[in-house]
Amino acid sequence: MSQRDGFTGGFLAGAIVGGLVGGVLGTVLANRGRRGLADGDNQAFLEESRNGRLTPEEGMEVARRSLEDKIAQLNLAIDDVRQQLGAVQENGSDH
Repeated sequence: MSQRDGFTGGFLAGAIVGGLVGGVLGTVLANRGRRGLADGDNQAFLEESRNGRLTPEEGMEVARRSLEDKIAQLNLAIDDVRQQLGAVQENGSDH
């Protein structure tokens, strides 16, 4: 019976922590996505490529830089969530 009790407690704790992580990560990414759209980098890229102002090589370079920026934003969001989870876990272990 004790194994079942441990499983149930672990399952519930995992579901709660998973929900918190998902909520925080979703909020952080949504806020960063809004800021990225406000910058207008993608819009400028699309307009220039439609008008034929960029060569294919330039277009690839702009797309690569944009992708690197997005990856950097995701890495920052992941680091933020890790820090917040560390704080939550430290507070939870005090009890």
